[in-house]
Amino acid sequence: MALVLFVIAILAYLVLHQMYQPSAGQQRQPKGSRRRENKFKETSIFEKLGLTFNQCPTFMSFVDRFNTFEQVVEAIKMAGLERSEIIIGIDFSASNEWQGRRVFASRCLHDIMNSRTFNPYQRVLTIVGATLERFDSDHLIPVYGFGDVDTKDKSVFSLKPDDEPCYGFIEVLQCYNRVCQDIQRSGPTSLEPIIKKAIEVVKEKPTYHLLLILTDGQLKDSDGNASAIIEASNYPISIVVIGIGDGPWDAMEHYDDNLPSRKFDNFQFVNFHQVCSKAKYAEAAFALHVLMEIPDQYKAICELGYLRNQPSIESWGMIPPKKISLEDDPGFRRSRSEQDVMSVNPEIVPVLSRKSSKRMKSSMRYKSTKR
Repeated sequence: MALVLFVIAILAYLVLHQMYQPSAGQQRQPKGSRRRENKFKETSIFEKLGLTFNQCPTFMSFVDRFNTFEQVVEAIKMAGLERSEIIIGIDFSASNEWQGRRVFASRCLHDIMNSRTFNPYQRVLTIVGATLERFDSDHLIPVYGFGDVDTKDKSVFSLKPDDEPCYGFIEVLQCYNRVCQDIQRSGPTSLEPIIKKAIEVVKEKPTYHLLLILTDGQLKDSDGNASAIIEASNYPISIVVIGIGDGPWDAMEHYDDNLPSRKFDNFQFVNFHQVCSKAKYAEAAFALHVLMEIPDQYKAICELGYLRNQPSIESWGMIPPKKISLEDDPGFRRSRSEQDVMSVNPEIVPVLSRKSSKRMKSSMRYKSTKR
């Protein structure tokens, strides 16, 4: 009798499993993916480019129209965004050590290897740098780390001494490479400190800011993250969280979709590895994902009056940065950092390097003439 009941139970399990198993081609998509499929046609980019639903019936068909960074930049400018200040937060928590099992051959996501291979954080910084430097008006980028043994989930630290900003993304990469050599990873991971730091920065300089947070997504269970995101919606800040590693990303997708008390939709999540694995032109597609909702967020910020009393672009966009000498700065290790930087993509980084070098020389000439 027991054997009969056991056989019946097994058969019932197999029948139920077959009934609820998704059929081929209908695998369950992450909630964020479903949201993008439904929302991308409502963005300003889609409208400004004059596209129709017949031309782009799916989200990926829209993304694959862009195969260069220049095309992405022009589309974003057509949608209404001309300039933006940038703040970067980098997750140095201990979970980065095991979050690369699937996407990074079980290596730590922060491993600095050789001049031919970039870790995921370096890849992200390089791709967003090739795109976002076109929008950053003064090229001074505050970069903060969080989740290490000193800051944990309580505060952030600057990647440069004395809370100095980096000059362009080349210096961002150099400082990241240097810090990675000695950092002691800890945790837990929280977005709250870096978001609150961004609010402090914006209070001092009330212009439009884009906060980029690079994280492995292993957040501690806390209401502080949601509260910080809601608080940030009172300021001219767009938050883009870039997911690096294996995930899961449920918390990020929840913040992207389910915080109705915000003044505007100020939070966007982008799964770096998922985007790059599916798109025809991976790097351009990732840049587009990062920037796609920014023009609409910027429009909402303007409508809320957050930028009403800000200085004009002419008064704050041409402030020359402090003089930087790569040769004299002990924080730079030219022999290693620049080799690492230049190896990511021969089409991306030389452009970054030339632009940064020209701006640096121009700013130095400006300072010398004023003296």
